[in-house]
Amino acid sequence: MTAAYLYAAARTPFGRFNGALAGVRPDDLAATALAGVLDAVPSLDRDRIGDVVWGNANGAGEDNRNVGRMAVLLAGLPVTVPATTVNRLCGSSLDAAMIASRTVESGDADVVVAGGVESMTRAPWVLPKPSRAFPAGNVEAVSTTLGWRLVNERMPAEWTVSLGECNEQLADALGISRERQDAFAARSHALADAAWTEGFYADLVVPVPGIDLDRDEGIRPGTTAEKLAGLKPAFRPDGTISAGNASPLNDGAAALVIGSDRADLGEPLARIAGRGATALEPQRFGFAPVAAAEMALDRAGITWDDVGAVELNEAFAVQSLACVDAWKIDPDIVNTKGGAIAIGHPLGASGARVLGTLAHVLRERDERWGVAAICIGVGQGLAVVLENPHARGAS
Repeated sequence: MTAAYLYAAARTPFGRFNGALAGVRPDDLAATALAGVLDAVPSLDRDRIGDVVWGNANGAGEDNRNVGRMAVLLAGLPVTVPATTVNRLCGSSLDAAMIASRTVESGDADVVVAGGVESMTRAPWVLPKPSRAFPAGNVEAVSTTLGWRLVNERMPAEWTVSLGECNEQLADALGISRERQDAFAARSHALADAAWTEGFYADLVVPVPGIDLDRDEGIRPGTTAEKLAGLKPAFRPDGTISAGNASPLNDGAAALVIGSDRADLGEPLARIAGRGATALEPQRFGFAPVAAAEMALDRAGITWDDVGAVELNEAFAVQSLACVDAWKIDPDIVNTKGGAIAIGHPLGASGARVLGTLAHVLRERDERWGVAAICIGVGQGLAVVLENPHARGAS
């Protein structure tokens, strides 16, 4: 077994629903991120790429089932480069990175590109296929943008409530107030705005051809907890979750180059040191990263006391706070460059975004160990531990 390293990360800016990227197909977004990350490793001969593993949560429209292969072809890679698409909903591209790292560790390939894409704007409506031709009744079109669709009637009702209702239940169970959620969301916007202003994302984000968007579209400078407190609850009349303290709908793509120490790609950003995948009741999905991170830490042979940076995908402020509380870590090490509430959450791209961001944060702060984690609808969580090999004390 050989170690797997993260050599490069790149992503597009994330666009708002019906925003600047609304006219860009998801396969073109994927190709942009793929080409961008390969530009970051100019020494890599494209013929040496053993596989491309790509995440995508919808796949129902222009994603064209295997959007990973589409991205390879559209980005101009050799037709001999294979590609697959994986779907673990919000965790799809972190899953892709985990699969890529296992492929490298096993020796099946020296270089694998991982990533993911989502255009939530362009996700189509779908119709159930009729059991016989020309039914007499009406048929309802179902949006594929987010959440449950065409639910199997055998599923217990408590499992299939909306994502927002799931997290209202989490707020009730753990006593997480609206005030804490709004303060967390305001922090996300402030830190994301500062990170862009200070140039942190300059080397991580690649432009989308023909689109005038030079940073993440959803960041709102000047957002305060007081302003967010004025927004109406989105899921319950007396609830705590609003459009301001939950992640929005977004479009975007992100990519990573993962390889062995034999890849000869220069100095790596980080070593993939531990992985975790866990599951629990579907309605408690927001809490699933807790156990996933604990598993990844155990497999890396470290504890939370060793961790200097955390990138946790902010699906909702309440679930992010629930995880941070359960881990009993310093909240100041979490999402120091902003999170999904501000930056955005294009489902299939978010896992690769948090992993790439974490690697760069570890380098900037000279921290050795970091955790990237994400919650996943229908009750799953993923986490990856990274080691910065350039930090003081690293092996």
